[in-house]
Amino acid sequence: MEKHWSGQGTKQDPWQLKTPPLSSDFTMYRDDEASPPLLVCQVGTTKLTYLARIVDDLVELLRAHGDWMPLGSADEGKDPQPGTVEAWGRAEDNPVGGWYGQRKGYRGRVGMYVPPLLEALGLAEVEHNARNNRMRART
Repeated sequence: MEKHWSGQGTKQDPWQLKTPPLSSDFTMYRDDEASPPLLVCQVGTTKLTYLARIVDDLVELLRAHGDWMPLGSADEGKDPQPGTVEAWGRAEDNPVGGWYGQRKGYRGRVGMYVPPLLEALGLAEVEHNARNNRMRART
């Protein structure tokens, strides 16, 4: 497997990641001083934030799912495809009862920016096709 990331995940040394199709670069770090702790994702000049617990919650979901799961990235204003990581990331029946994304207007795109982090942490496998990528928990 080719490595598509670097960094330690701190504000001073954020993870340098690539979107699943490997078409765009972005950075992410964990902010444990925020309450609750957040993942801070910088995409160009746009900053997105997600509840940091999404890492553990998504791994748990993937393990329970037991197979490849479509990513289904979508902006906050668009309805995600059912059965995708994106749909789960905003579903009322997920562990946080709704959005993992915390910045109003930028709460979506869980399926684009969180899977590469799980891959970098060795917790999941992520496909790197031009479109319609999937992920699954590492065994």
